[in-house]
Amino acid sequence: MKPDTPTHPSSALPRVPRLPGNAAGALMALGSMSTVQLGLALSVPLVDRLGPLGTTALRVAWAGVFLLVLVRPRLRDFAGRDVAACAVLGAVSAGMMLFFMLAVVRLPLGTASALEFLGPLGVSLAGPGRGGRYWTALAAGGVLTLTRPWHGGIDASGVGFALAAAACWAAYILLTQHVGDTVTGLKGLALSMPVAGVVTLVVATPHDLGRVTWPLLAAMLGLAVLSGVLPFVLEFLALRRLAASAFGTLMSLEPAIALLAGLVVLGQRPGLTAAAGVLLVVAAGIGATRGGDRGSEDGGDTVSAASELDEARPSAHPVP
Repeated sequence: MKPDTPTHPSSALPRVPRLPGNAAGALMALGSMSTVQLGLALSVPLVDRLGPLGTTALRVAWAGVFLLVLVRPRLRDFAGRDVAACAVLGAVSAGMMLFFMLAVVRLPLGTASALEFLGPLGVSLAGPGRGGRYWTALAAGGVLTLTRPWHGGIDASGVGFALAAAACWAAYILLTQHVGDTVTGLKGLALSMPVAGVVTLVVATPHDLGRVTWPLLAAMLGLAVLSGVLPFVLEFLALRRLAASAFGTLMSLEPAIALLAGLVVLGQRPGLTAAAGVLLVVAAGIGATRGGDRGSEDGGDTVSAASELDEARPSAHPVP
């Protein structure tokens, strides 16, 4: 008797419909922002033991080591000016992450994230397209509602650090455009992130780093993957599907996600005004996804995940 011919496993599985490029890109961007904010919220309790500078330095240094091992960039593959551009990109990344952690220890996570968002907001305002500017204006209203600067009770130094992080983020976005045009795949990221790690380690005081223990090192490795490597991969994939302007305004959701992470992880309860600000930035983020599909530009969903990561441009957010 002839044995039954085995069925190929893939033929027995139901075909899952692919999401449109803009919907899939939006979900990936949301996943990226969620892991970033969760990692930042989990980092805040460690500040009491390592300080904001030491906490940032270890997290970023681990991310740099991880990317060096994963990508293994070779300097001979880079032109001299590309190495310089990646070094500047790493320094700007370090500045953003250090300033933001200094802000987070003085302000609620949602407020600090909202102020930091003024960086990409300014980049988006400078871009073409009237419709995008309407959504950007709505997001700006949400940022103002979240921060309520007219009350005057907010920590001035925290605001200053958050605005410095915003300026670094804007510079980072502009620099990634140059690096992405000249360096392929993850090589630019794998070169710039170790530079960021070195800068943060230099800035961190010996007193902070002297309190490091093996359990803390292990915890920082996990946070580096959660709030650094994983979000970068998700952003790379999202940027393959979304127009740059749509992605930039979609990042307006980050203050809302930060507000939720602060509530769940840190117990920071937002008031009604903060909730209203969340609704404004959420509305702006949803509006930004309309007409933002990059499928016609980059091949859309026909590109495999492996080739997307190989050809990806640098991320729009230095997120470790």
